[in-house]
Amino acid sequence: MFRRIAHLGIAVKDLDAAIRIYRDTLGLEMAGIEEVAEQKVKVAMFPVGESRLELLASTSPDGPIARHIEKKGEGIQHVAFVVEDLERTLAEFKARGVPLIDEKPRIGAGGHKIAFVHPKGTGGILVELTQMDHPERG
Repeated sequence: MFRRIAHLGIAVKDLDAAIRIYRDTLGLEMAGIEEVAEQKVKVAMFPVGESRLELLASTSPDGPIARHIEKKGEGIQHVAFVVEDLERTLAEFKARGVPLIDEKPRIGAGGHKIAFVHPKGTGGILVELTQMDHPERG
Protein backbone atom coordinates (compact mmCIF):
# COMPACT_ATOMS: atom_id res chain seq x y z
CA MET A 1 0.00 0.00 0.00
CA PHE A 2 2.61 2.60 1.07
CA ARG A 3 5.49 2.99 -1.37
CA ARG A 4 7.58 5.70 0.34
CA ILE A 5 7.39 8.96 2.23
CA ALA A 6 6.54 11.63 -0.33
CA HIS A 7 7.26 14.63 1.87
CA LEU A 8 7.10 16.25 5.28
CA GLY A 9 4.96 19.37 5.45
CA ILE A 10 6.35 22.08 7.73
CA ALA A 11 4.05 24.95 8.72
CA VAL A 12 5.79 28.34 8.76
CA LYS A 13 4.63 31.90 9.39
CA ASP A 14 7.21 33.59 7.18
CA LEU A 15 7.99 31.64 4.00
CA ASP A 16 10.93 33.83 2.95
CA ALA A 17 12.62 33.49 6.36
CA ALA A 18 12.07 29.72 6.36
CA ILE A 19 13.47 29.43 2.83
CA ARG A 20 16.62 31.24 3.96
CA ILE A 21 17.07 28.71 6.80
CA TYR A 22 16.66 25.62 4.63
CA ARG A 23 18.44 26.99 1.55
CA ASP A 24 21.14 29.27 2.96
CA THR A 25 21.81 27.81 6.41
CA LEU A 26 21.25 24.10 5.74
CA GLY A 27 22.32 24.23 2.09
CA LEU A 28 19.31 22.46 0.58
CA GLU A 29 18.45 23.26 -3.03
CA MET A 30 14.98 24.67 -3.55
CA ALA A 31 13.03 23.17 -6.44
CA GLY A 32 10.44 25.93 -6.57
CA ILE A 33 7.45 27.63 -5.02
CA GLU A 34 3.84 26.86 -5.84
CA GLU A 35 0.57 28.34 -4.64
CA VAL A 36 -2.35 25.97 -4.09
CA ALA A 37 -5.27 28.39 -4.00
CA GLU A 38 -7.85 25.75 -3.00
CA GLN A 39 -5.86 25.01 0.17
CA LYS A 40 -4.92 28.67 0.80
CA VAL A 41 -1.23 27.82 0.94
CA LYS A 42 2.06 28.72 -0.68
CA VAL A 43 4.55 25.82 -0.82
CA ALA A 44 8.35 25.95 -1.13
CA MET A 45 9.75 22.54 -2.12
CA PHE A 46 13.15 21.12 -1.22
CA PRO A 47 14.00 17.68 -2.68
CA VAL A 48 15.83 15.35 -0.29
CA GLY A 49 16.63 12.03 -1.97
CA GLU A 50 13.38 10.47 -3.16
CA SER A 51 11.37 12.64 -0.75
CA ARG A 52 11.16 16.35 -0.10
CA LEU A 53 10.47 18.96 2.53
CA GLU A 54 7.56 21.29 1.88
CA LEU A 55 7.51 24.62 3.69
CA LEU A 56 3.85 25.65 3.98
CA ALA A 57 2.77 29.26 4.50
CA SER A 58 -0.85 30.30 4.64
CA THR A 59 -2.10 32.80 2.08
CA SER A 60 -5.15 33.58 4.24
CA PRO A 61 -5.75 34.03 7.98
CA ASP A 62 -8.51 31.38 7.78
CA GLY A 63 -6.45 28.80 5.87
CA PRO A 64 -5.63 25.39 7.34
CA ILE A 65 -1.95 26.26 7.85
CA ALA A 66 -2.81 29.51 9.66
CA ARG A 67 -5.21 27.57 11.91
CA HIS A 68 -2.56 24.92 12.55
CA ILE A 69 0.03 27.52 13.55
CA GLU A 70 -2.51 29.27 15.78
CA LYS A 71 -3.24 26.01 17.64
CA LYS A 72 0.13 24.23 17.60
CA GLY A 73 2.75 26.72 16.43
CA GLU A 74 5.21 26.33 13.61
CA GLY A 75 6.71 22.94 12.84
CA ILE A 76 5.86 19.64 11.20
CA GLN A 77 2.23 19.81 10.09
CA HIS A 78 1.87 16.49 8.23
CA VAL A 79 3.61 13.48 6.75
CA ALA A 80 2.71 12.40 3.22
CA PHE A 81 2.95 8.84 1.92
CA VAL A 82 2.90 7.76 -1.72
CA VAL A 83 0.29 5.09 -2.41
CA GLU A 84 -0.21 3.11 -5.60
CA ASP A 85 -3.99 3.57 -5.87
CA LEU A 86 -5.43 6.41 -3.82
CA GLU A 87 -9.10 5.58 -4.39
CA ARG A 88 -8.56 1.96 -3.34
CA THR A 89 -6.56 3.02 -0.26
CA LEU A 90 -9.31 5.44 0.80
CA ALA A 91 -11.96 2.73 0.32
CA GLU A 92 -9.92 0.27 2.42
CA PHE A 93 -9.39 2.84 5.18
CA LYS A 94 -13.08 3.77 5.19
CA ALA A 95 -14.06 0.08 5.40
CA ARG A 96 -11.78 -0.29 8.44
CA GLY A 97 -13.33 2.75 10.11
CA VAL A 98 -10.29 5.02 9.73
CA PRO A 99 -11.52 8.62 10.03
CA LEU A 100 -10.91 10.51 6.80
CA ILE A 101 -10.87 14.21 6.08
CA ASP A 102 -11.18 13.44 2.36
CA GLU A 103 -13.22 10.48 1.17
CA LYS A 104 -12.39 11.36 -2.45
CA PRO A 105 -9.06 12.60 -3.83
CA ARG A 106 -8.43 16.25 -4.62
CA ILE A 107 -5.55 17.92 -6.44
CA GLY A 108 -2.59 19.15 -4.38
CA ALA A 109 0.82 20.65 -5.06
CA GLY A 110 2.53 19.30 -8.16
CA GLY A 111 -0.85 18.37 -9.63
CA HIS A 112 -0.92 15.08 -7.69
CA LYS A 113 -4.08 13.45 -6.34
CA ILE A 114 -4.12 13.74 -2.55
CA ALA A 115 -6.36 12.98 0.42
CA PHE A 116 -5.96 13.48 4.16
CA VAL A 117 -6.52 11.04 7.01
CA HIS A 118 -7.87 12.67 10.18
CA PRO A 119 -5.32 12.96 13.03
CA LYS A 120 -7.78 11.42 15.51
CA GLY A 121 -7.24 8.10 13.73
CA THR A 122 -3.46 8.32 13.53
CA GLY A 123 -2.34 9.22 17.03
CA GLY A 124 -2.58 12.97 16.46
CA ILE A 125 -0.54 13.10 13.23
CA LEU A 126 -2.12 14.51 10.08
CA VAL A 127 -1.41 11.99 7.30
CA GLU A 128 -1.58 12.86 3.62
CA LEU A 129 -1.89 10.15 1.01
CA THR A 130 -0.72 10.97 -2.49
CA GLN A 131 -0.83 9.18 -5.82
CA MET A 132 1.98 10.37 -8.03
CA ASP A 133 0.87 9.89 -11.61
CA HIS A 134 3.75 12.20 -12.56
CA PRO A 135 6.61 11.16 -10.20
CA GLU A 136 9.09 13.36 -12.07
CA ARG A 137 7.20 16.38 -10.64
CA GLY A 138 7.94 15.17 -7.08
